[in-house]
Amino acid sequence: MRPWPKFAKHGYGVGVQHLRARIETHLASFERVSLDPTGRRQAAVAIVVSPTAQGPAWILTRRALHMRRGAGNYALPGGNIDPGEDPIDAARRETYEELGVELAREGALGLLDDFLTLGGHVVTPVVFWTPEPVTLAPNPEEVHAAWLVPLADLDHPRAPRRSRHPDGGPPILRMFARGSWLNPPTAAWLYQFREVCLHGRPCRTDAIGQPGWTAR
Repeated sequence: MRPWPKFAKHGYGVGVQHLRARIETHLASFERVSLDPTGRRQAAVAIVVSPTAQGPAWILTRRALHMRRGAGNYALPGGNIDPGEDPIDAARRETYEELGVELAREGALGLLDDFLTLGGHVVTPVVFWTPEPVTLAPNPEEVHAAWLVPLADLDHPRAPRRSRHPDGGPPILRMFARGSWLNPPTAAWLYQFREVCLHGRPCRTDAIGQPGWTAR
């Protein structure tokens, strides 16, 4: 996983506490959009930043190939919010169930905008920080494979890649990871994470189109 040339330029190679402070500062000043979940299912996903020998990285999964919905899709760890949970605890639980990674609640640095998927979920992205490297142990019932992807991939020079929506809706935005281009909604969350958390730039996700097959 060789970093892109912009890796050092954007400061991802500096001390981990500096990077954490940068993300926390940007999230603290970010006024997130919270959607009314009435009549909709609620879910949460985890954007987990972890140190590696190659520099800071985030966790990407590919859903199990036998799943009834979303089989084989690239995704962030996450799932439905159970009764009595908030988005932070739901994202922590799902990350442990899917990958065997235990996230401390105090490792949650903040939340990004709620996002309404074509499948009818209101999804809350939660940004987590782990001070120590994590070991991924994918649960084969839910995850086909999982990777730690360098933060530098998010700053690919052609990301985000926008394309016309085949159904005439808002343009579809794609983000780069591991040599491939990821689709929304995962790409939408990663784009907002890059803009808001890493670069401190205002960014919304409500005008990002989603491929129709993501509703299945």
